[in-house]
Amino acid sequence: MRDELIGTPQIVFTNGCFDLLHPGHLRLLHQARALGDTLVVGLNSDDSVRRLKGPSRPVTGEMDRARALASLLVVDFVIIFAEDLPTETIRAVRPSHHVKGGDYTIADLPEAPVVEELGGQVVLLPIQAEYSTTGTLTRIAECPPGEGDR
Repeated sequence: MRDELIGTPQIVFTNGCFDLLHPGHLRLLHQARALGDTLVVGLNSDDSVRRLKGPSRPVTGEMDRARALASLLVVDFVIIFAEDLPTETIRAVRPSHHVKGGDYTIADLPEAPVVEELGGQVVLLPIQAEYSTTGTLTRIAECPPGEGDR
């Protein structure tokens, strides 16, 4: 993949679990893509998601999550990574911009020093608090049995 990215002026990178893709994810991806010419999405592997989110996650497997992301016109590449942090993927991609949601600060973003070391910029975009995979799963779990059945 690195050969395909050579000569691309502005590579934007973002990463996450993207379990149960929702409008908040879509907004972040569209805003990230607007910052450059190529959008590369780092996707946490199933094992990585379990370590980060717990044994009942992800709801959707990594290949299905990757296919869903790759089907979006704003996404150029999807890379599944097994580590908890995307540091090595960032080193390989060498993005001009690393985009995360505004639920982070640059100070508590462990990969920020790597991005800056490579000459890139960390961009924090506002999140839409009304959209959350964890919140959706909680609401589903709270539904009485049979509610919503067709």
